[in-house]
Amino acid sequence: METSIRARLSLMMFLQYFVWGAWFVPFATYLTHRGLQDNVGTIYSAQGWAAIAAPLFVGAIADRYFSAEKVMGILHLFAGLLLFLLSALGASASVMFLGTLGVLLAYMPTIALSNSVALNALTNTEKQFPAIRVFGTIGWIVAGLIVGAVLPGEAERTAQPLLLAASVSIAYGLYAFTLPATPPRAGQGKVSVPTLLGLDAIRTSDRSFWVLILCSMLMMIPFSFYNVYANPFLDDIGVTNPAATQTIGQVSEVGFLLLLPLFFRWVGIKGVLFIGMAAWAVRYVIFANGFTAEGPIEPLIYLGLALHGVGFDFVFVAATIWVGEHFAADARSRAQSFLALMTWGVGYLIGSNIANAVQVGTGQNAGPHWQTFWLLPAGFAAVTALIFLLLFRERKPTVSAAASPS
Repeated sequence: METSIRARLSLMMFLQYFVWGAWFVPFATYLTHRGLQDNVGTIYSAQGWAAIAAPLFVGAIADRYFSAEKVMGILHLFAGLLLFLLSALGASASVMFLGTLGVLLAYMPTIALSNSVALNALTNTEKQFPAIRVFGTIGWIVAGLIVGAVLPGEAERTAQPLLLAASVSIAYGLYAFTLPATPPRAGQGKVSVPTLLGLDAIRTSDRSFWVLILCSMLMMIPFSFYNVYANPFLDDIGVTNPAATQTIGQVSEVGFLLLLPLFFRWVGIKGVLFIGMAAWAVRYVIFANGFTAEGPIEPLIYLGLALHGVGFDFVFVAATIWVGEHFAADARSRAQSFLALMTWGVGYLIGSNIANAVQVGTGQNAGPHWQTFWLLPAGFAAVTALIFLLLFRERKPTVSAAASPS
């Protein structure tokens, strides 16, 4: 792969996740300080609804009629404009939900599209994709550091992160038109609901695929607890600059992304996924015991945050790579969309609403509340890891998928 293409794809991933990290991480704290603390999880569930709708875009448009990079550019231009609008909305739960949903309807399809653009340009996905995807994590880190340490005042409690993300999203939308061409491959046959959802691409899949899909979806439930409430949790227990502190998890993510090819060789895809699922259980037990009435126990909090790299990379990135390798080029985008549908869509929708119910039901701003809050997803992640260990059977890529151009 040419160095120039690698650089362009790396910048793509950097911007893709900079936009998301800049506003979505501190957004819960922003909502809390606008009096919407009882609605945070419900508002965040907009991401699930948007991810469910994303395959309609990718399956019907990017795979069939237009190049993926062009669709991605248009969507990011819309997302940027909608982020500017979201920053000006009032403190109404229903209005904020609809505004958030609008932004995410534009943004969520671009996750699968950016993966498709990268995978289409690569020749060895297990070796090359982690080195490209790591720049997405770097983008998330830089966004968190800017929000937590560069923007003036307590930026996480204001609309400043929304304005930052809006500006970068528009710039990224323009840049997307210059990315390597990723033409439609699926043809322009009859469009049906199963086709739009990517079900036609996965109709011949075996048990291992469905075990992977099920467990990835279930792991989105404990992930949602972190994604929605980690920032308010850190703010509540007295951690300074929560958004910047949370980048410990993304720094860890960088390291484990680079190690991912080695772990594939050492323990295989099954071992990688099991380790990742178990890591979520361990980190939540740490969070539940990582503070006292006097404040955070910083070494434990930092350790829990650092385990994010193992949990995220070894579950969600590894699943993306596995799906990319087990489907032919004409079905790859739709298979990735189905994975995103079941994880960032169905799984996140369920998880964010469960997290909201647990947050409200156990009371707020009290130590026992946060202990219960984190121990529940810890147990759920442990059970899911065990189910995966017992049911998943590792297999090599199919001949058609392995032989297809990446």
